[in-house]
Amino acid sequence: MSVEALPTTAQVARDRTIERWRRRSRVIRVLRVLGPASIAAILLGLVVSVALNAIKPTAEPSQESNQPIRLIKPHFQGRDGRGRAFVVTAITATRDPQEYQKVYLDHPDLVTDIQGPDPTHITSRSGIFHENTGVLEASGDVRMADSKGVFQTEASVFDTKTGQLSGSGPVHGQGALGQIDATSYGVYDKGDQMEFHGRVHTVLNPKQKPAGR
Repeated sequence: MSVEALPTTAQVARDRTIERWRRRSRVIRVLRVLGPASIAAILLGLVVSVALNAIKPTAEPSQESNQPIRLIKPHFQGRDGRGRAFVVTAITATRDPQEYQKVYLDHPDLVTDIQGPDPTHITSRSGIFHENTGVLEASGDVRMADSKGVFQTEASVFDTKTGQLSGSGPVHGQGALGQIDATSYGVYDKGDQMEFHGRVHTVLNPKQKPAGR
């Protein structure tokens, strides 16, 4: 009967080391094969991505920066050439995206000399207010009212700096003294001076006599 010698501890360790080296060698051989293939695949993917981006239609730039600015219940305040305060309000206001100082108003309401004893109201269906010049272009059922009377027309231009109001369309005015109609007009110095032109027609109210006479 033969007896096989058992491996020593040193032999076992050596065999394990050899086995590890063999496994590592196999891994290295696999990497040598797959490495270049992986690099080629990555490069191919980059080339395809660049090509797709080159032929993909370019999206149009966002237009949000050019969208008009819309204000709810705006208030524009200032003073005229004599230091009298005025205020312009509206239901809504929309700034012109191309001209920031130009504001489109929905049902504007201009009040001049708001701190004085006889403020003037100018209202209309629509209007354009130029903040840099203080000019209000009112259109559609324009109405100017103060303690002296009421004037109605379809279009007016009011300069808040000088207090001048002018228009080239028909105007109808009514006050304590009577009525007046004309085809064009001008109101200056907050109503202290008025000029009417073209087919001027007036109706004066008779002066009332004091009671008892």
